[in-house]
Amino acid sequence: MAKLAFLGAFLLALLFLATASRTTITTTVVEEGNPRESQECREQIQREQQLPHCQRYLSQRSPYELVLNPREQEEQEQHLRQCCQQLQNIDEECRCEAVNEAVRQRQRQQEGGRQAEERRQVEQRAQDLPRRCNLEPQQCQIRAIWF
Repeated sequence: MAKLAFLGAFLLALLFLATASRTTITTTVVEEGNPRESQECREQIQREQQLPHCQRYLSQRSPYELVLNPREQEEQEQHLRQCCQQLQNIDEECRCEAVNEAVRQRQRQQEGGRQAEERRQVEQRAQDLPRRCNLEPQQCQIRAIWF
């Protein structure tokens, strides 16, 4: 009889642990909305007119090439400053979407395709743009589609 009571208590404890584990797993799953796709983000990007200075900054030649031309280097720095101002006017949770939109807009304006190395440079520059502006988030994931 004692063995049967012990076995019953053991099975009850095992059932309790399985239920508690399932409950814990269920309650720890948290789904968050996607703020970068929100209407508010799109409105902020529109207010900044699709970030034309960011588009210009992203499309300019690499800094290594600009060393030879101080005027172009100053122009790039000016576009960067104005781009940073535009990004600062956008909420933190919308900034990466804004950077991605600037890349997409620039792609639409390009005549013909870009070479793989040029695309990589644009994507890298876009990814690091918030860091260059001392803004959060420091880095963005770029979801570019090149034609």
